[in-house]
Amino acid sequence: MAVARIHASLSDVPAAAWDALHDGGNPFVTHAFLAGLESSGCLRAGWGWTPRHIGLWDGDTLLAAAPGYLKDNSHGEFVFDHAWANAYARHGLDYYPKWLGAVPYSPVTGPRLLARSDDARAALTTAIAAHARASGLSSAHVNFHEATEDAAFGAGWLQRLDVQYHWHNAAGWRDFDDFLAAMDHKHRKNIRQERARVERAGVRFRVLHGDEASEADLDAMHGFYLQTFADYGNAPALTPAFLRHLATHLPRSLVLVLADLDDAPIAGALCLRGRDTLYGRYWGASRQLPGLHFEACYYQGIDYCLREGLARFEPGAQGVHKIARGFLPTLVRSHHWIAEPAFREALAPWCAEERAVVAAQALELMQRSPFRRDAPGAAP
Repeated sequence: MAVARIHASLSDVPAAAWDALHDGGNPFVTHAFLAGLESSGCLRAGWGWTPRHIGLWDGDTLLAAAPGYLKDNSHGEFVFDHAWANAYARHGLDYYPKWLGAVPYSPVTGPRLLARSDDARAALTTAIAAHARASGLSSAHVNFHEATEDAAFGAGWLQRLDVQYHWHNAAGWRDFDDFLAAMDHKHRKNIRQERARVERAGVRFRVLHGDEASEADLDAMHGFYLQTFADYGNAPALTPAFLRHLATHLPRSLVLVLADLDDAPIAGALCLRGRDTLYGRYWGASRQLPGLHFEACYYQGIDYCLREGLARFEPGAQGVHKIARGFLPTLVRSHHWIAEPAFREALAPWCAEERAVVAAQALELMQRSPFRRDAPGAAP
């Protein structure tokens, strides 16, 4: 009989047992990535991230598992529930702490219910809710899970949808010119002009995997990351040790795009590569030049996908401006278990209405597609 265990550190779970539960196509749920966040000082209880991974064990065999965290705020999640927390507070109830099944700081779709079978996956969601109830938590949440995991959530879970902007090579484009040829004249011209500005400024780009990046390259990328967070007044979570951990333990998954001017890096984008998808995560620059952000974060990534034969590019959350650059509206999902019956009943129609609004919004945004109507495979 399967028994649920709570793990306060991923180091308590053998890497081979954890990684046997997924196909290895998404780097964010690997033992190396998640354990690296913990061992490299990226997760702090004071920031609201206390590891509480849930595993279903049959003796020494791990049947299912979910990366999870005890949260006393909603920072770094990208599925916004501040209104829910405020409603709890108005009724004299505590919304925090809550349990979150997610990859910290990463609004990236991927497997969240790692399991050997569909039955084990469904049993895992039951164990998650049971843990939240037994611990006196207000709720449990699973963010940015795959659509194929919808069926594992029972009737007590509420679904939410949101929109991101993803690039899909459904048409089999061979190179960047092929990709541009599928666009209408206006958008094709704008992209060429943006790229030309950066080239005329003398900026040159290097795209490096983790095992190709020097210590100086990693330090430069971390410096750009710090600059962006300083510009927005936010606390940076990723440490230099974590970048070195990725370069060592996930060397071909780490992808750096570094922009050089006068033989020195002035900007960079940090990406992770999966089996068929590139994930853009962070960007920063010490100098701002026209078009530099779009080139480093979008066009270099598209070029990389076309060279490497990757089918998708997810450049990060939000940003309707991405549509004009070939990233189309795509629905992303989450599920939520609410302990208090009255709140669960009140939130159910709210979530249903939100799903309808978001789906309609995605259809409306699709009308802004830069691709020609007759271009094959332009829509996902």
